[in-house]
Amino acid sequence: MKKTSSPLLQPRSPLLILLFLTAAAMAAEPEQNAAPAAAAQEAAVHIVYVDRPEGADPEEFHLRTLTPVLGSEQKAKDAVLYHYKHAASGFSAKLTPQQVEELKKQPCVLQVVPSQTYHLHGPESGTHQGTTRTMGLM
Repeated sequence: MKKTSSPLLQPRSPLLILLFLTAAAMAAEPEQNAAPAAAAQEAAVHIVYVDRPEGADPEEFHLRTLTPVLGSEQKAKDAVLYHYKHAASGFSAKLTPQQVEELKKQPCVLQVVPSQTYHLHGPESGTHQGTTRTMGLM
């Protein structure tokens, strides 16, 4: 019985050459490998809880806390999305992972957490005849 070799295993197989060239081209693309690093530096919304001294204006104190990390008061004002003044003292701002780490080193910063959005839905949620009903706190 004569053995026949598979066309994929022959050295001159066009499919094998194409597969090899595709793998080499994918390994040579730096943009795909750089994408995760760029995504890691993207700014995301974080909530920053601070220990504000009694009598200090909340907004001014929040900006003074953020300014050294971002480099200027104007950049701090642009980054802040909301000031929390009543139940807790803090602010929400768009920050890169590196900025979050620098901010955590500030003595008045208690905690920095990523902002999360929660949607309250129950078994009766959904669209019915063009109206949306949501179960939960309203």
